[in-house]
Amino acid sequence: MTQHGQALLYVTHDRAGTSAVRSMGTAELGAGGVPVVLVPGLGAPGYLLRTLERCARSGPARLLDVPGHRDPAGRVCGDTLGALADTVARWLTDVPGGPVVLAGHSTGAQVALHAAALHPGRVRALVLMAPTFPPHLRRLGPLLGAAFHTAVQESPGVVPAVLPSYLAAGPRRLLACARSAQADAPEEVLSRVTCPVTVVGAERDVLSPPGWVRYLAGRAARGRAVVVRGAHAFPHRHPDATAEVLNGARYAPL
Repeated sequence: MTQHGQALLYVTHDRAGTSAVRSMGTAELGAGGVPVVLVPGLGAPGYLLRTLERCARSGPARLLDVPGHRDPAGRVCGDTLGALADTVARWLTDVPGGPVVLAGHSTGAQVALHAAALHPGRVRALVLMAPTFPPHLRRLGPLLGAAFHTAVQESPGVVPAVLPSYLAAGPRRLLACARSAQADAPEEVLSRVTCPVTVVGAERDVLSPPGWVRYLAGRAARGRAVVVRGAHAFPHRHPDATAEVLNGARYAPL
């Protein structure tokens, strides 16, 4: 019988550089099937808890807290895209079990993309949710304008879900993560990914507009685009629709 629940997982490393997983809380995750592994944007995992719970109803699900701004043991890696991707990639190689559905949101989508390129054998399918940043937002001025335009369309309920992590991180670290993501070109990395790729965007998302979502899907060897309701934080406001896409990637034939 499948058991359901949720847990927030921290990624930790010993001095030799090997990774381990430490669970916060004792709730059991869904069992059986292909695991879904979620990577949050800007190091704020709280807003993905709803999606995590929905995914756990159909099988195992994990939410990684990287870089771990609120981890009592301290952050496990740097704030830049490269450091985050390396950490997730090492976690994928050390966790037992078969290949996973690796899904990232916002800057976490870029992290997931790089991790999948580093260790393709550990990723059954890749899901990029609201991946940042299209070329016209790779400068700070346009990005700030787009972030404000998107923020006014978000559900107020997302604020308490992300604010504790943002306060723990501080503006300097958040900016470092955002600027490193701005310097990235995910459209070029996609050519190195051989597994099925689903790129998910929201109708009213200015940070990751539908046209950008469709373009990225077209860059993947085996890509498809999905456009859902909402704005940038759609996994928080529409967790059922988000989990439906993730579970579809979990059980889709290869």
